[in-house]
Amino acid sequence: MILSVQHRTTYRYDRPVRGVVQSHRLTPSVFDGQRTLGWQVGLSEGIRGGGFRDGAGDWVQGWSVRGPVGEIVVLVQGTVETADLSGVLRGHREAIPPEAYLRETATTRADRALAELGLEAAAGLADALAAAHRMCEAVAGAIVWRPGATQAATTAAEALARGEGVCQDHAHALIAVARSRGVPARYVTGYLFAAPGEGPQEAAHAWAELWVQGLGWVGFDPANRCCPDARYIRIGSGLDARGAAPIRGIARGNGAEHLDVDVAVQAVQQ
Repeated sequence: MILSVQHRTTYRYDRPVRGVVQSHRLTPSVFDGQRTLGWQVGLSEGIRGGGFRDGAGDWVQGWSVRGPVGEIVVLVQGTVETADLSGVLRGHREAIPPEAYLRETATTRADRALAELGLEAAAGLADALAAAHRMCEAVAGAIVWRPGATQAATTAAEALARGEGVCQDHAHALIAVARSRGVPARYVTGYLFAAPGEGPQEAAHAWAELWVQGLGWVGFDPANRCCPDARYIRIGSGLDARGAAPIRGIARGNGAEHLDVDVAVQAVQQ
């Protein structure tokens, strides 16, 4: 499948700021399941800084904007050819060992309810892949997808207690459940092409990857009850949503920041 992406992020400040510094994790991952045909990332009035590939295999690019400035726009445009690998992250190069992703964070800490959910889901299963699928299904059944039900700082435990959330909450909950069972897990950001009626309509999407012995990293998307396939474009990963954030930065000034995001993913005729 060939997918095109248009992703526009606008930052507005009620007072001009003296400058902005950002780091972007907005470049498609390099692995056997996707091939970048064309990709551009730009920042209005921005000065491109240094870039590097981190230990997780993600490309991180630095940018800066000299002020005074009242608005900046990050624009991502590109086309990627994807293939269905049943969620397996085959051919991806990285240096961080899987065990590093057993470390919990504030948003992925497993409380008693999350630990019990994992225990019940994987009970009696010796096959690691089957257990991972069962944990994904358990999270999908326990948290109903509902836009606006949670906030960026909502934890996995809070989302489970509410019984509703968005893709970020599904990913955080699955990560917490997996780690409680001793399975390395991480948060993944990317894009999803979804035709009308094909489940949650989130073009800017998130899911989880679990480490399965013998296979390596395998993606699971509880929000859509599936493993990532040709409809998905993988961008980056981290311990949680904050660590995998596509855009991180700081503005120098006292102006309040207002954020507007517009993302469109379309299938291109091959």
